[in-house]
Amino acid sequence: MQNHLPTFLGALALAAAFALPVHAETLGEVSTVFKLIGPNHKIVIEAYDDPLVEGVTCFVSRAKTGGITGAVGLATDKSDASIACRQVGEIRIKEPLPRQDDVFSERLSILFKRLRIVRVVDAKRQSLVYMTYSEKLIEGSPKNSITAVPVGKPIPVK
Repeated sequence: MQNHLPTFLGALALAAAFALPVHAETLGEVSTVFKLIGPNHKIVIEAYDDPLVEGVTCFVSRAKTGGITGAVGLATDKSDASIACRQVGEIRIKEPLPRQDDVFSERLSILFKRLRIVRVVDAKRQSLVYMTYSEKLIEGSPKNSITAVPVGKPIPVK
């Protein structure tokens, strides 16, 4: 009997690589609280390119918890975040967009919290509206931030 485990594991790793969610590109950070042990608490600035709308990037600033729990990935980051999405090139919509869609989701704690970015199509005003908020397993936070990007032409909607 031939051992197919290495082939299976290779295929699984390849599938996982293509299934990874979109990750942010960290642009910068500012320390807000000095921690003697572990990294400082900070505010990070990240860029997310919209996967279905070429030419639009969302810039998010958010709190990141430091200390020992932050260093080992067990800390829960605060729900404070701000978003500004901008046209950074020619806008090309790759396929018809849902009226509302979760565009990005990033885990903020090992089990319980996620940062989400939602895109809402405002076809009447030919604009894309983006909102960021955080959600927990049990309850989310009402803290949110929105921004809009004018497209200037009809937006194909599913």
